[in-house]
Amino acid sequence: MSMLGGSILAGPLAAAAQQAGKIFRIGILANVRQGDAEGLWPAFVEGLRELGYVESQNITIEWRVSEGRYERLPDLAAELVGRKVDVIVVPADQNALAAKQVTRAIPIVVAGASEPVEVGLVTSLARPGGNITGLSAVVGPEIVGKQLELLKALAPQLSRVAILSNPANPSHATRVREAGIAARSLKVQIQALEARAPDELEKAFAAMASERAGAVLILSDGMFRLHHTRIAGLVAKSRLPAMGARDLLNDGILMYYGPNGRELFRRAASYVDKILKGAKPADLPVEQPTKFELVINLKTAKQFGLAIPQTILLRADELIQ
Repeated sequence: MSMLGGSILAGPLAAAAQQAGKIFRIGILANVRQGDAEGLWPAFVEGLRELGYVESQNITIEWRVSEGRYERLPDLAAELVGRKVDVIVVPADQNALAAKQVTRAIPIVVAGASEPVEVGLVTSLARPGGNITGLSAVVGPEIVGKQLELLKALAPQLSRVAILSNPANPSHATRVREAGIAARSLKVQIQALEARAPDELEKAFAAMASERAGAVLILSDGMFRLHHTRIAGLVAKSRLPAMGARDLLNDGILMYYGPNGRELFRRAASYVDKILKGAKPADLPVEQPTKFELVINLKTAKQFGLAIPQTILLRADELIQ
């Protein structure tokens, strides 16, 4: 009996010890690594460290970076699958779709999904139903309406807003449609412009000038982040008040409104932790942001000769001097 009991207990104990000593392999399918001004991926790694995961001790991280070229994502995702990673972490919808194309077995955690249900990443937010889960960067496409509303509050006379999107980003078509709906209630016209590659940015800003846009909304995108300096120069040249990604603010973008990206990426580490401990992505609900922040670059406002209304300043969570 004692020998039998010892053998029964030895199995789970040995398995637990083996799991405790395992080095997990985490694959990251990113768009930008160097030049990540907002510090999104460092926040993810920090989140892992807070949960007890340290590189070269109990995890290794396999990086694959598209450098904003979305056509490379499927091949890069396949490389991670070939490396037999335990989980793949991605920043956005297009990366998750690329990973989904090459594996339905390896768990995928998305840190900032835009349209997870609409683009087919998950069946529903409450029950993802496949090998993908994570966090949504927006409550819904209506966030674009809020961004337009803030631009209109900044300049009540505003009658035309340009929207810069990347047609290779699967969430942008929905954003542009939602902007058109919101624009009607705000009594502004939308000028939809696209840039799939960096050499198309100048053409887009030239079109804004020719059509006399009064402001520009730059949708969040990996390629735009990678070429943030180029975009900042075009914004400065056009002298257009711009709403854009949080990490573009230090480059001359006027305003950001949305969730705290660093917090989303830090929270993504908790999903990785649960999956490495045995949880299935299908059973982990997609988490939505509950807090949004408004950040205003006062230095840019001064350079453009813009007087920010007191009502907007009071709503701001952060003012960049």
